[in-house]
Amino acid sequence: MIKLHQQTFGAGKSIVLVHGWAMHSGIWRDFAMQLAQHYQVTCIDLPGHGHSENLDNFTLEQVADALVEAVADKESCWLGWSLGAAVVMEIARRYPARVNSLVLLAGNPHFIYTEQWPGMKVELLEAFAEQLTLDAPATLLRFLSLQVAQLPDYKTILKTLKTAIMARATPSLDTLQGGLAILKQADLRPALVEAQKPILVLLGSRDTLVPVAVGEAIKALVPAVQVTIIDKAGHVPFLSHPHSVLETIASFMDDSCH
Repeated sequence: MIKLHQQTFGAGKSIVLVHGWAMHSGIWRDFAMQLAQHYQVTCIDLPGHGHSENLDNFTLEQVADALVEAVADKESCWLGWSLGAAVVMEIARRYPARVNSLVLLAGNPHFIYTEQWPGMKVELLEAFAEQLTLDAPATLLRFLSLQVAQLPDYKTILKTLKTAIMARATPSLDTLQGGLAILKQADLRPALVEAQKPILVLLGSRDTLVPVAVGEAIKALVPAVQVTIIDKAGHVPFLSHPHSVLETIASFMDDSCH
């Protein structure tokens, strides 16, 4: 069992926050503190990210196993952002007893665009993978910029992202490539259909990585899902529109987790 860095704040219903690609749990700090006024919030670094130990093989199955082993053995709401959303869907599929609800924050069960499904162009993701091997820091910076590109206050939020990502060591190239491979290959739509759990999908109306049309596509797949669009938000709504995100989560938790 590998050692994963985690911190828990607050008391009440349990929420586990799972961060996105190349990031670490420090990105949640302010948001987690606000959430912890009402809930017990656990922030965890994915394997090979932040202060967590590396996995030999950064696959969706192994990441899900590592998180479930590391987090206290009880039923929780699992909130995943971006790549983290893929991880929490996999946890719901493999460990349903550990999940009472899911929050997919700027997440997509099928990250790559097809004619039948909205998503990110595979060429863009492959270009990232290629550029990573040439110049990882510049590629990460470009990825951060994409997340906030459409926002009026993008400079402020980009600075917050940059500061956060530099606060802990950058994941290894193998770990970063493993994360991109998950985004490119995983299809978690069957996991959502089978979940039988309350699910909240939170999307930014200006997200350039997870198009807002994903909400309708998921709703068509699983009509019971709650889809909320945060107006004028990009890929990091918990940084740009924290109050809207917190209010939506609180209302969802009150309705779904008794």
